[in-house]
Amino acid sequence: MDVGETKCSFKYGKPPWIFKGRALYQLHLVKAATIRACIPKEFRLVEAFGYTLGGFFLANYDDSPAGVFDELVVIAGLIWSPPTSCAWAAKVLVNSKEACDHGRKEVGLPSQVARFSKRITAVSRKPKTKQSEFLNLIGMKGGFSDPGEQVNVQVTEIMGQASKDTCNVNLTSFVPALDINKWMGPAIKMSLPSFSGRTEYYPDLLKYSCQIECRVRVVHPAKVSGPSPVPSNENENEQCSEIHSCNTQNQATKEFMDNEQNLTRAVMLSKPILALEFSSMKMQVEAPVVVSNYFKNSLATS
Repeated sequence: MDVGETKCSFKYGKPPWIFKGRALYQLHLVKAATIRACIPKEFRLVEAFGYTLGGFFLANYDDSPAGVFDELVVIAGLIWSPPTSCAWAAKVLVNSKEACDHGRKEVGLPSQVARFSKRITAVSRKPKTKQSEFLNLIGMKGGFSDPGEQVNVQVTEIMGQASKDTCNVNLTSFVPALDINKWMGPAIKMSLPSFSGRTEYYPDLLKYSCQIECRVRVVHPAKVSGPSPVPSNENENEQCSEIHSCNTQNQATKEFMDNEQNLTRAVMLSKPILALEFSSMKMQVEAPVVVSNYFKNSLATS
């Protein structure tokens, strides 16, 4: 494969870039027809019966080149990269301008600054059952029982002077463990390859990899809520009623933003099938490489 190296960020230093913290990796069944428009035409979706595997990666980093920050990566679906597959991010939301700039200009990600508002509330514990007692015996108490606290994360995308609520994520197990005996899952190492690029800031197609070391356990899927995707014709009506003196360029910009919001919400509100909690996480992000025209063509014809 013929690839070219990309430049490195001065503030971030030379790659690989190290991020430490915790994350929730939640997989969803996403309708292929919904997200196909955001996938570069050179690529083929990994799909079956009209669905692909998308979801989101919600992380809190307490140590990174950009300091402490939160990140929500909305994964549109999987793309064939023989002999395996790679993820494609439809949106990356962070509450750090430095992290946003780095993602845009050096990794080719569709990054955007957002506000993460968190609220922790207590929830009543469920009475013990035979099933919960069995899970306790095999060391899975934290993963499938009510932890007693619930975290609500509201993510609001900021676009200049305007802001739009993207989603609310209700987590029932994404809280620091106070119980030293709590089972945090086995230690694993995994690689998450991804494609990126084709953005305003990085028009080339890129490929990069995240090497993760962490403790992992299965948890209840987070409940996601938010505004439902708005059909395009209703979008146009809203534009006409709210903006009476806008020009064609402003209308096109707003329509593009609304389409992005609709895509993000469609993925986030799709059906969850698996949720994994990563704790004591160390994520090493390798420098992206520019994918050659030859490689792109081979993907399209394979």
